[in-house]
Amino acid sequence: MALAHVLGFPRIGAQRELKFAQESFWKGASDEAALRETGATLRARHWKAQADAGLDFVTVGDFAWYDQLLGTLALLGAIPQRFGFDAKQLTLADYFTLARGSKQHFAMEMTKWFDTNYHYLVPEWSIETQFDGGVDWLFDEIAEAQALGHQAKVVLVGPLTLLYLGKVKSGLTHKFDLLPKVVAGYQKLLARLQAAGVHAVQIDEPILALELDSDWVQAFTLVYAELTASAPPLLLTTYFGEVQTHAALLRDLPVMGVHLDLVRGDAQLDAFIADWPQDKVLSVGVVDGRNLWRSDLDTILTKLKPLQARLGDRLWVGSSCSLLHVPVDLKNEDKLDQELKSWLSFATQKLSEIVALKAALNSDATAVFAQEIEAHFVASRAALASRRSSTRIHNPLVQKRLAAVTEAHAERTSGFTTRISKQQKKLNLPLFPTTTIGSFPQTAEIRQSRAAYKRGEIGHLDYLDQMRSEIRLVVQKQEELGLDVLVHGEPERNDMVEYFGEQLWGYAFTANGWVQSYGSRCVKPPVIYGDVYRPEAMTVGWSQFAQTLTDKPMKGMLTGPVTMLQWSFVRDDQPREATALQIALALRDEVCDLEKAGIGMIQIDEPAFREGLPLKARDWKHYLDWAVRAFKISAAGVTDETQIHTHMCYSEFNDILPWIAAMDADVITIETSRSDMELLDGFGEFAYPNDIGPGVYDIHSPRVAQVDEMERLLRKARGVIPDQRLWVNPDCGLKTRAWPETYAALENMVLAAKRLRAEVEAERKAA
Repeated sequence: MALAHVLGFPRIGAQRELKFAQESFWKGASDEAALRETGATLRARHWKAQADAGLDFVTVGDFAWYDQLLGTLALLGAIPQRFGFDAKQLTLADYFTLARGSKQHFAMEMTKWFDTNYHYLVPEWSIETQFDGGVDWLFDEIAEAQALGHQAKVVLVGPLTLLYLGKVKSGLTHKFDLLPKVVAGYQKLLARLQAAGVHAVQIDEPILALELDSDWVQAFTLVYAELTASAPPLLLTTYFGEVQTHAALLRDLPVMGVHLDLVRGDAQLDAFIADWPQDKVLSVGVVDGRNLWRSDLDTILTKLKPLQARLGDRLWVGSSCSLLHVPVDLKNEDKLDQELKSWLSFATQKLSEIVALKAALNSDATAVFAQEIEAHFVASRAALASRRSSTRIHNPLVQKRLAAVTEAHAERTSGFTTRISKQQKKLNLPLFPTTTIGSFPQTAEIRQSRAAYKRGEIGHLDYLDQMRSEIRLVVQKQEELGLDVLVHGEPERNDMVEYFGEQLWGYAFTANGWVQSYGSRCVKPPVIYGDVYRPEAMTVGWSQFAQTLTDKPMKGMLTGPVTMLQWSFVRDDQPREATALQIALALRDEVCDLEKAGIGMIQIDEPAFREGLPLKARDWKHYLDWAVRAFKISAAGVTDETQIHTHMCYSEFNDILPWIAAMDADVITIETSRSDMELLDGFGEFAYPNDIGPGVYDIHSPRVAQVDEMERLLRKARGVIPDQRLWVNPDCGLKTRAWPETYAALENMVLAAKRLRAEVEAERKAA
């Protein structure tokens, strides 16, 4: 009989209960006991949902107070020693200091989890790093699940993935120098899990979907030979891509079984199944853990039946990856129209899809249960038929415009050298111009006004007046601070993707479709179900009003086509590049309208540009070519004098710098403070040709960076970037910060830039 499971479940709660409990704790409004109670309540609820759906075991260990990699470090005792914490006595306050920083400590570096919009804390490796054991939180959770009568399958980040994703800080020639310690730490941990009566351990090794060099591949054989001696049965899980080049390796590893992502790598199955060992489980991820369309159950079942005939009870059916990346429960959506809602499946509904597939394979259901299973198949067929026949998918206006696109649409009139000369004459900015990335603090009053307007409790004119009052305040504060290039602060925007999607045809929005991005930060990705079209201007009025309040340049702020794509749930009935082009054309209209309205600087943010990169280098060129083209089409409709900015954050850029340069933005701002400007080194080695603004302080930490800290980073930047092309700015937008820390940090930033200008002036006079 086939078994059913998931690789993980969303931890935030259907109503973002974890987020609000975290933020209450951070503010000092509640204590650790209250936060822990919220966590226990959510875990129990999510395990019950899995058990009630009919899964064969619940997944334990997918819960994290901030991030699963940080949780793994705390469990192993491998937290960065620079914080001075005792890993075995770590409190939640200590744990959050690792993630968020404090007045005394810089936060750990953060970056994207493979090609998702989830962020993880980057492990810091040094010769002093220990793996001697840390907190017992996982064992507490196992005891909770067992007390509730659940059969527990524990999930761990695998040792090689953990080691690979970390960053060497000091005292090591290679990450492998730590391998003996890592293996010893995991051996102790797995032995404890076996003693705790754990049924199985799901050990995640997603780096197998990357193009690993031979040393890393060979390490799997050595490491897993040492791990399995005193461990519960291990299910080695791969996801986010195909791993067929490692088929022989995975067949031979001494593990209970292997999980394959058949949503992202359907063709890989043939490489595994022909001579799959008779004593190994093969877990197949057939329900998409990264998108929210209802599964085609009939097609999936047709693929699974030959597998079950061959494997019998060694076949496990599951999600492609953790369901962390989709919303919790479709039942909470009461505003979506019924046609669109019938096309969707959230995490809770995906549990039922998986169980329906298992039951259909096993054919052992009771009469009542069989009716429930058949209902899932009927709904799946109806959803597919509805999507194919719906008149809302295709838009003749969009199709006509796409047909008229030429390569000329992707090119500015002149090259950067000509453009920047004209822009400097027009803008007359000082050396090291200061600016921000776009958003300013979203206060409770702002959110309340937006909510009241959305509910119809205040009229349009009252809402407009309240937002304009906020814009006046933001502009006033920026002028007080002495910033050189201003922004309107974006008080009207709920989210940098959702705000635009709400004004575009082809997008739909959930009421409670929240997904965790990092920590307590949750986003509500739009659903792109059809052709994308801009019926009218989206931002022009706000930017135009803000520009009337100041003589300084006012940046228009847009979210770029690749980020609009990556941070949405995207239709699966056409190539992603086709949808990106539709979005690019809509944004191009907005860019041109901003220029016509007198906005001479326009920032088109692309923080997800690197995130969209395929995991295997052989697939990069195709993606990068269409992603660059989409950005250029969105930006290229303006004159030379209009300065185009873009922003990118929390990603490794060095391996794609030629394509970033090909985007040809006049100014790029990037996140660099958490890496101590390390990310900037590649831009210097590559000789990036346009202007650059490396972030000089971390906006995701509550600590206020000091002037000397920013000066030090700027001096490092001067070693890489010519003075005349260096901008000064924070790492990212400021919407999640409070005004006191925001004002203090920007005041320090402006002072750091002024000191640097004085230093350069003194150097010139001395010369």
